[in-house]
Amino acid sequence: MMDLFNTLLILRTPGIGPARFNALVQKFGSVDAAADGLGADVAHVDMVRREMDRAQQLGLHYISDDDVRYPGVLREMKNHPPLITVRGNLDALSRPTVSIVGTRHATAAGMRLVSDLAEVFAKNSYAVASGMAMGTDTAAHRGALRAGVNAVTIAVLAGGVDYVWPLENESLYWDIVERGCVISEMPVGFVPVATNFVQRNRIVAGLCNTLILGEADMKSGSMTTARFAIEYGRELFAIPSHPSDPRAMGPNSLIQSGDAKLCMGPGDFFDENKNMHQNKKIEKKSDSENSLIDALGTIPVSESVLAEIVKKSVSEIKSQLVVLELQGIVRKVDGGYIRV
Repeated sequence: MMDLFNTLLILRTPGIGPARFNALVQKFGSVDAAADGLGADVAHVDMVRREMDRAQQLGLHYISDDDVRYPGVLREMKNHPPLITVRGNLDALSRPTVSIVGTRHATAAGMRLVSDLAEVFAKNSYAVASGMAMGTDTAAHRGALRAGVNAVTIAVLAGGVDYVWPLENESLYWDIVERGCVISEMPVGFVPVATNFVQRNRIVAGLCNTLILGEADMKSGSMTTARFAIEYGRELFAIPSHPSDPRAMGPNSLIQSGDAKLCMGPGDFFDENKNMHQNKKIEKKSDSENSLIDALGTIPVSESVLAEIVKKSVSEIKSQLVVLELQGIVRKVDGGYIRV
């Protein structure tokens, strides 16, 4: 795994983000050589050491992208964070994840539906990710936590993982740390500014296979998250609202354009008994889906190899794999897909 100190030395240098970090490592051949090439002064070295000491005192975890605990789906994202800081239950990062986002000024009905969706996903062993903002995000986190002692939720923060924002959600923060985890690519103790929330939103989108958009106006941060999800090839669902409400503009426009699928509630993902669709007999699936299932076992198989086996194009099998993954029949891991 990458040397933690030298990784932080590079990433905490002003002007260096994921893209520049990768370029430097490629240029110098290794993280250690890239760090040496920076010629960091004593003040910068001391700052990094203080952050590491603070992280140790608080029981925080640094996870680099070459660590097996780093979320595989996030690793696939272009210019993903080379390093994330995690507080809480690391096991939450290994679960299939659905992200749910929306406006801070959600209606009571909108928050109730989001909360119900999150609860059902959490009951079916999904981690529910969001940004811990007021309104929709809070409803998603609370709904997931309502699902039981084994339910988990992930809060992606714009500041350091030890910086609680908004302050109104301090109790929620500690509930998430206890049952799930909070993650960030920002330094420990970092106080966010406006641009950091856009960076946060790209991680919310990259962390999941499926993103659900609740109420959101056209210029909201949630719409930015939805656009990231489209860019990353994530499955996008949107919850419709009454056209006269500005909070309906975002989801309604994405449904109208065909960029998002219509989300009417938990029944779009699970049956009426809130059991995963995998409980239905596999024999009822199409021959093509059955062929995909038969081709998988405990060893990961890539999409390109699967396409050759079932004699379909990669684009044809991708949608089927997403459906099978939502149904809990297959799971995406490093190296491809396995049968659950």
